[in-house]
Amino acid sequence: MSHARDEHQHHEHQHHEHSENDEHRHHEHEHVDYGDAVRSFRADKDAFFRTNTHSPLPAAEREGFEGLQYFPVNEGLRFEGLTLAPYSGSEPTSFEIPTSDGRLRPAERAGSLRFKVEGTACSLTAYTFEGGSVESVFVPFLDATSGVESYGAGRYLDIKREDDGTYVIDFNLAYHPSCVYDTRFSCPLTPAENRLPVRIEAGERLTPHLPPRP
Repeated sequence: MSHARDEHQHHEHQHHEHSENDEHRHHEHEHVDYGDAVRSFRADKDAFFRTNTHSPLPAAEREGFEGLQYFPVNEGLRFEGLTLAPYSGSEPTSFEIPTSDGRLRPAERAGSLRFKVEGTACSLTAYTFEGGSVESVFVPFLDATSGVESYGAGRYLDIKREDDGTYVIDFNLAYHPSCVYDTRFSCPLTPAENRLPVRIEAGERLTPHLPPRP
């Protein structure tokens, strides 16, 4: 059995009690301030990193962990009502996505999500893995902060389809792959097609003790 842990499965376990979808419903139905809801989500994640046995941090680093760093909450980088358009790029729909530990994982290009950031048209391909469906899609991305203020191999979004069939991209919930903290994790690398031409100043950013990586 491989020593590496699968990043995508780890993240799903990590957030089974408080996913980005939970945060959205909390904000919508209880009329909690959006910024407060995101900050509460971040506090929960810091506590998970510090105390949970499934934390991606090596055990020796957990007690002194002071919390993740983030860009300020920016509600303008939350896009609701997006349609998952059929993938129309030149790459094959079925392919193998490379991982941080040199492996390949079977994946599907499930479709494209299109939106605008301050007038700039952007598109991200959404992916599914073996056994997955468009009910929940994986969206890794690169942007103009990658390799400087955020991890050079990209950040991740896990997006569940809303009850009305649309999707929400909330970059305030963008997170770094677990291999940033421990190389035992096997993390999908971001395909070049998901490089955005803008700065996404939202979500997780690099902590002072973690230098940018290629």
